[in-house]
Amino acid sequence: MMRRILLTCAGLLATSLSAAPKGPPNILFLFSDDLASQAISSYGDERKLLETPGIDRLAKEGIRFNRCLVTNSICGPMRAVIQTGKYSHLNGFHNNSNSRFDGNQQTFPKLLQKGGYTTAVIGKWHLMTDPQGFDYWNVLPGQGIYYNPPMIENGQEVKHTGYVTDIITEQGLKWLEGRDKTKPFMLMLQHKAPHREWEPALRHLDHDKGRVYPEPATLFDNFEGRSKAVSDHDMGLDRTITERDMKLVAPASLNEEQRKAWNAYYDPINKKYNEAPPTGKDLIKWRYQRYMHDYLGCVKGVDESIATVLDYLDKSGLAENTVVICSSDQGFYLGEHGWFDKRWIFEESLTTPFLVRWPGVAKAGSTNGSIVSLLDLAQTFLDIAGQPQPADMQGHSLVPLFKGETPADWRKSFYYHYYEFPVPHRVRPHYGVITDRYKLIHYYAPDVDDWELLDRQKDPLETQSFYKDPAYADTVKELKTELSRLQTEVKEILPPPRLTHGNKAFDGEVNPPVPQNAKGMGKGKGKGKKKQAE
Repeated sequence: MMRRILLTCAGLLATSLSAAPKGPPNILFLFSDDLASQAISSYGDERKLLETPGIDRLAKEGIRFNRCLVTNSICGPMRAVIQTGKYSHLNGFHNNSNSRFDGNQQTFPKLLQKGGYTTAVIGKWHLMTDPQGFDYWNVLPGQGIYYNPPMIENGQEVKHTGYVTDIITEQGLKWLEGRDKTKPFMLMLQHKAPHREWEPALRHLDHDKGRVYPEPATLFDNFEGRSKAVSDHDMGLDRTITERDMKLVAPASLNEEQRKAWNAYYDPINKKYNEAPPTGKDLIKWRYQRYMHDYLGCVKGVDESIATVLDYLDKSGLAENTVVICSSDQGFYLGEHGWFDKRWIFEESLTTPFLVRWPGVAKAGSTNGSIVSLLDLAQTFLDIAGQPQPADMQGHSLVPLFKGETPADWRKSFYYHYYEFPVPHRVRPHYGVITDRYKLIHYYAPDVDDWELLDRQKDPLETQSFYKDPAYADTVKELKTELSRLQTEVKEILPPPRLTHGNKAFDGEVNPPVPQNAKGMGKGKGKGKKKQAE
């Protein structure tokens, strides 16, 4: 598939070389699902998990942001935040359980269209209603699948053969070539990978040659002295991983030829496991190694895709007038605290990769430690395009930071709110305030009413709470005041309506909510609905 993409790319270039930089900048948004900064080599994780030359190229030729925060660490809600520039409580998409995006509301693609841009979204959408504001859309139904995925192209389902990352890349290049070239473009190229169940391209099954990965320091975190909200979860390598996650069961969507390649790699590993299954800590260690192999194999495919797309921009003459932004819907746990998944206000899931290349504007090889957010993207895209930024959007344009100019009044704190409970991972709803050093967190439902204070300077691994420590009394007081200010500023709704947490009954709930029906889109109605909650 990657050879086919490269050949297609080479063929397209023959008719693209006349595209000279002129007019408003093009915008290319490269987006992945559950892509952890720890898996990107330019972010410098001490485990050195993977080399990512494609993504690293953006860091070398642009800006690497080190503190890009999310408002609600889960995929559907963050996609709605990006579309609208508004927190979940205002855009109406709180969770992956029962939320449906209201596409009739104001979104940045609609505003770019009005400003003369041609717009497209290709890949994972996951907002449960048809995309609006796009001249072209070609998206996965629901979560999508890794092998031989159907896609919904402008309302019509089309079945593809191959690997999802490669197919999304090929469709993106195809659209770039066939777009209306009289207008600047905005393309959202959005990968499914590396989302659970972390299924790599067949060419990457042996990508690490059996490497044994270093373990995170908190792999066996026991959550001593922490809130019940932190310890009573269902997203651990010790309790939640399935046979499908661990590749003890093959994906159903593989065709016969693909299944042969899959079995040739995994059968010997699984045979060894089944003959002498590990237990206790050895089982967690085994699961961690299998998880890292598969997750990082998926990231490798994404990195190849980004390298291919950047090469296309170069050879087609588009690179000099195209702003490229690479990010993910949130961070992800790669074994830290014994976890996979996201959701928490803690650093690994709160912080997402964010890299920007803007030739002639963004300083090559620079870094930025300011608190920025995916909440800022809608206004940033509009500012890049020279379009007005609606006053009801809640972020800030990042264009000054791209230019190396941090406004004097740039944010020093940030507000966070996670809702979904109890499925799929029993992460209690919580909100909090984040600064460069501290996080003050309130776990508020349904069976907890706890506060925690994290001090990243004293405890960078975030394994203890200082909330009850008398030495932090003034800090707690100051942060509660700031939390209240931010809640007023973002027009927070407290307590949130019950259905913002999903339809599933809380433990012991007498009157559970009436379920809402989350339907799919176009001719792909209902597809992937069962996997919506992940």
